[in-house]
Amino acid sequence: MTGLSTPPLSSAAPPLSSPAPIPAQAGPPSGVRGLVLTADQWPLPGTAVTVVGPGGRQLGRTATDGNGAFVVEATATGQVTVILAAPEVSPTARTVSLTPGQLTDLGTVILDTPRRTSRPEPGRWDIDPAHSIVRATTRHLAMSHVEGRFTEFAGHLTIAEPVEASTVEVRIETASINTGNGDRDTHLRSADFLDVERFPAITYRSSRVVPRGADRYLVEGELTIRDITRDVPLDVSYLGMAPDPWGGTRVGLVATTQLARRDFEINWNMGLPGGLTLVGPTLRIDLEIQAVRAN
Repeated sequence: MTGLSTPPLSSAAPPLSSPAPIPAQAGPPSGVRGLVLTADQWPLPGTAVTVVGPGGRQLGRTATDGNGAFVVEATATGQVTVILAAPEVSPTARTVSLTPGQLTDLGTVILDTPRRTSRPEPGRWDIDPAHSIVRATTRHLAMSHVEGRFTEFAGHLTIAEPVEASTVEVRIETASINTGNGDRDTHLRSADFLDVERFPAITYRSSRVVPRGADRYLVEGELTIRDITRDVPLDVSYLGMAPDPWGGTRVGLVATTQLARRDFEINWNMGLPGGLTLVGPTLRIDLEIQAVRAN
């Protein structure tokens, strides 16, 4: 048609918009996990955990939870340093190697107190019954455990120089046994077990102290139950020395041993079908002691 013109067609197609990038899938975090305990195996919540890379650059930081556990994420790979610190304990550092997309398990870390690095000061230390525990545990029906505590006892430690000459003396009132069950406690006080009317006290007197390291000792001595005396060693751990709020100075110790009931003629039992017995043949003894320095 004359006088009309057709606009030229473009030879290039209109540009297509680029698709939005697909976000990368988040993989497992890299970092470190672990558990922090005190020297006597208690959780240490609130411990600061810092992951530091080469040159001291901080890569991650967290704090342990109520169980002493922690997980701290860090984007770095290769060798890093994990620093763990909390009040009243000595800080420590561990070197680990991080792998991309994995949590490196640091395991259990023990943070010790500097109070345990020195031995208790020489002198007499009186046991504080209000902050100490004397506990005996035995098997019941070969399945569970029954625990009893003696609530009345007294004693003292005499720390000598050298420490091998130190002594321990303790007296426990047998009638104070408490398992949380009145009928069972009455039976334990009877002639079948402790026979408290004839034998009102259990006594322990040490004969020798053997150091086994900075905070471990073997205490050898004589234990008397029902007027029968046997040599009984105690495995003792020293927990440290510190001032108390009342102007005194205290030491903490834990000790364990195991006794055979027959050694003290405590033989009562009840046979059950299948060869089971009601009460186990052994007793585990656990002592948790606070002692106050005598003036």
